[in-house]
Amino acid sequence: MKRTLLALTAFATLCGAARAETLVKVGWCAPVINTAAAPFAIAQQMGWYAQGGIRVQLVPLPGSTDCVKMVATGDLPYSQASVEPLAIIRPQGVKAKVYYTAYQSNIYGIAVPADSPIHDYADLRGKSIGVTTMGSAGVIIARALAADAGLNPQTDVRIVAGGEGGQAATLLRNHQIDALSQFDAAYALIENAGVKLRMLDNSRIAKFPSNGLVALEKTLTEHRAEAVTLGRGYAMGTIFAMANPEAAVRILWAAYPQTKPVSKDGDAALQDGLRPLMARFHAFELASGGVSKWGESSLANYDAYVDFLVKWKIVPQKVPATDLVTNDLIDDINRFDAAAVVAQAKAWKP
Repeated sequence: MKRTLLALTAFATLCGAARAETLVKVGWCAPVINTAAAPFAIAQQMGWYAQGGIRVQLVPLPGSTDCVKMVATGDLPYSQASVEPLAIIRPQGVKAKVYYTAYQSNIYGIAVPADSPIHDYADLRGKSIGVTTMGSAGVIIARALAADAGLNPQTDVRIVAGGEGGQAATLLRNHQIDALSQFDAAYALIENAGVKLRMLDNSRIAKFPSNGLVALEKTLTEHRAEAVTLGRGYAMGTIFAMANPEAAVRILWAAYPQTKPVSKDGDAALQDGLRPLMARFHAFELASGGVSKWGESSLANYDAYVDFLVKWKIVPQKVPATDLVTNDLIDDINRFDAAAVVAQAKAWKP
């Protein structure tokens, strides 16, 4: 009887702990969850989010524009969005900021098939450029790079929705689109589908930051501990993934089975999972943004990016970086032992 009571007490405790976890929805700014979600999956699987009393649910959306809109309207508390839509909507009175920069360098750029006659941006005149969706930041990037090359982004190029992975690969293979304005992990998925790609020179935008955790200023004030937990778990998940990419992919598959390749198994499937994840590592690196703390936002890099977007009339007016990003939560987010996370990653077993 005593043992039964103890078991029931333990079960009740576990149920109480589960009930105590707050469900936190985060906008995932792509139509489907992909390998880049590994840091979220790791933080959930390793119990780091549970320790902070939250459970994270990623909500797929067409792109960063929708992600920012959902935060602005209060339909989602957080999104992992790129900064361009925020720079467009901030002057309209939307008091939202990036409080954790996830990708310190730009994950976007223009890619073409390896054997394409397109070798520079001027060659894009009259060509079609495929983006994941028309709500993707790839639309903004394509227009900015076209303008930077002296093209009229409204008339000299045609931007169309081309999907991701196998769908985009098919359109390229059938010459239904000529180029892509997507992101590093998406390009790895397209190569997994059998189309070798070649990047056009993206040095013009390489140093500009990409996606980060976005929230209303009100949310960051009223739910600071929750926002910190979300950012800290993501930081720890990032470190874990970089220390043990294979473990990261397997944890991702367990959390999001739809991310596992269905046409391959064994080592072939693992390699297909590793490519898009490792393609993102360059953006995770703190040195690529000139920062020293996880999630830290470089005001200089954000200012330079907004100047670039304003110059080519992609963003209608200059918005100071201090209106777009905040480092107020960064010290709290970084209160963890990075070396211990690396050790956990190295020791992880399926």
